[in-house]
Amino acid sequence: MRFLITGAAGFLGSALANRLAAAGHSVRGLDDLSTGDPGTLSPEVHFTRGDINDRPRLWTLLQEVDCVYHLAARVLVPESVLYPREYNHVNVGGTVTLMEAMRDVGVRRVVLASSGAVYGNQAEQPMQETFAPNPRSPYAVSKLAAEHYVSTIGELWGIETVCLRIFNAYGPGQHLPPAHAPVIPYFLRAALEDGTLVVNGDGHQTRDYVYVDDVVDALVAAATASKVNRRVINVGSGREVSVRELVRMVLDATGKSPEVVYNPRVDPSPARMCADLTLARSLLDYEPKVRLESGLRLTLQLDPRFSKGASGGA
Repeated sequence: MRFLITGAAGFLGSALANRLAAAGHSVRGLDDLSTGDPGTLSPEVHFTRGDINDRPRLWTLLQEVDCVYHLAARVLVPESVLYPREYNHVNVGGTVTLMEAMRDVGVRRVVLASSGAVYGNQAEQPMQETFAPNPRSPYAVSKLAAEHYVSTIGELWGIETVCLRIFNAYGPGQHLPPAHAPVIPYFLRAALEDGTLVVNGDGHQTRDYVYVDDVVDALVAAATASKVNRRVINVGSGREVSVRELVRMVLDATGKSPEVVYNPRVDPSPARMCADLTLARSLLDYEPKVRLESGLRLTLQLDPRFSKGASGGA
């Protein structure tokens, strides 16, 4: 098959692109390199640097493409609170621009990488796709809006659409910015440097951490699965883990004993998050394979930023 991946040089995009290229597919990648690194891509991936809102460039890249993976997005929740207009421009405006270009060229399927963040706080766990979304940040609002645009425009213009609500993905190569870093690479780096692990809130908040290879399994399946048109499908591990438990696992994996500090400020993020995987199992034949303890050790072994400092067992 012939694929276009937006956000191809990012954490999930590069893992997906390399998997598809290794399987013999024709893969084109687009990324503005605001956070991505094209050096992570296989030479078989045909990479173009560009903006998701550049419609003429999209027309060119979409020629003869069978399916689009739309992963291009701004993804940092705290940053979205500071710059909501930028998040709307990229995450919502870019999605609409892509859908228009797909209509113009005649591409028939798109897989959108959405987020479990759209659920916000829910009274019950695990979270099912039928739960009413309750987004708590501009980032979550932008992903929910992108879902609605993709589904609505797809129905109007005859484009098959699949929205995957990906929970807390992690693994080798995850972007590690100086501010607002994702929790797992931040904890691993701080532990290996014998620094201080700062936990926002009391640490009892829970998340569903899903290893990058498992996410790619779901993405690959979504391109060809039947009975998924207009569906929203959770992708996670199905396991609810508190931040306190995550700290313990990080210390076990690294063999380090850094200071852990709990920031008592009110954490506005959802208190609990865990994905119900019933639909993913039924429609995508999806089954997460990597438990968090193993995923942390794989990240330490396979990510050169961490591998030299890791002393924990494999």
